[in-house]
Amino acid sequence: MGRRSHSSRVGTALTVAAVLAAAACGSPNPAGAGGDTGKYGFATAAQQDGKLVVWVDSTRLDAAKAYQKAHPKAQLDIVTYDGNANGSNTLKTKVQLFDRAREGWPDVVFTTDNNTASWASQGNNAFVAPLSEGLVEKSTLDGFAKGALDVCTVDGKVYCLRNDLAQVVLWYDKTLLDQFGYTVPKTWEEYEALGDKVATEHPGYVIGTAGDAWAPEIYMWGAQCPANQVTGPKTITVKATDAKCLRAAKMIDKLVANRTMSMAPLFGPDFAKNQGDKVLMLPGPAWYGGAVFQGTLKTPAGQLAVADPLHWADQSEPVTGNVGGGTWWLSRHTAHLDAAKDFLTWITTADEYQVDLSPGYPAYSDAATKWLAKQQDSGYYTGDIAAPLTAAAGQVWSGWGSPEFSQEAVWAKTVIPGQTDGRTVESLLPEWQTPNEQQAPVFGDQVKK
Repeated sequence: MGRRSHSSRVGTALTVAAVLAAAACGSPNPAGAGGDTGKYGFATAAQQDGKLVVWVDSTRLDAAKAYQKAHPKAQLDIVTYDGNANGSNTLKTKVQLFDRAREGWPDVVFTTDNNTASWASQGNNAFVAPLSEGLVEKSTLDGFAKGALDVCTVDGKVYCLRNDLAQVVLWYDKTLLDQFGYTVPKTWEEYEALGDKVATEHPGYVIGTAGDAWAPEIYMWGAQCPANQVTGPKTITVKATDAKCLRAAKMIDKLVANRTMSMAPLFGPDFAKNQGDKVLMLPGPAWYGGAVFQGTLKTPAGQLAVADPLHWADQSEPVTGNVGGGTWWLSRHTAHLDAAKDFLTWITTADEYQVDLSPGYPAYSDAATKWLAKQQDSGYYTGDIAAPLTAAAGQVWSGWGSPEFSQEAVWAKTVIPGQTDGRTVESLLPEWQTPNEQQAPVFGDQVKK
């Protein structure tokens, strides 16, 4: 699951002691990071034997342990930290400290967000290594789902391997839908119209939620809202009041007003208790099946189904949003390059983790096929879940950016409090725009409107 999944929010904070322990094992021979020199497009550190320092969040601890089990002779120093969850910027803060000390960088890092490439691939103190300049085989890179590596591609160079995807689909309770005589909507227009019917015919039932920080990544991203388009290494376009943003906002406002879209946080104390048995459907990421319906709402087996992601009727090609999806990075300071590469590629492609243990939809296509078969065979879902999830994996709109700042944190600070006070998302769009414009220059980004 990605950074917004329930389990990935419970990451263990990185203590000072852990940082110092990691630093003690880090490379004493930092590489020159600025120029594109060397065999793989960066100047590598002097290579030597020693433990591979791997940073993971608590959920991905099983991944590191799986690698150790499959490679008993490998020397690993596994450090648990928060995974950059909720825009914490922990990794950037620690890397800046290591840059000043000229030692201590981890060799491989997992993050629950996809924003690291926006800062860690740039400048004389660049931290992450390009993988597509000969370090990782092209056949491996090509094995990932279409668009999966776009979020960490800068100037044509790939800087990460995705752990899992979090493509948005439509989850629905087939038992309830059949009971009420409703048809699964295919477009956002049909979805909005269904909300009107549910509000009148079955008040109390919900078809969506808007109370979490990742709401824009479901509704705005799927609408192709250009609120944070990264158009260059240090350039961002912010058009939060665009017509495509506006129509998604109006839809949210209408469904919140008729109470078919809940404002209660999914993992808060009230949603499962008060509305958990009245969820008709939820647009949401791939990890909703396990984390939300099976884990939090306790939806009985045999009721939950998956449909293709909703799209706006006038979109030339259907697109969808994405909520999370974890990412692995390789440090260009590593003194254990071969070991780091082996760990990185195994973790993201090997069945022993991605199929057997991963809680989320694998980004590596071959593993995803096997993972889906395993989920289907579990007996929990009804109908075919593979087709819609597989299709959605290749439909994530590439125009939604991963800038250095946390887009969801901006939404959480501006839009959600306004909604709580009774304001509409439509009226709050200008207030969503302004912080985005203000955040970007703080990180040296040029803003275009």
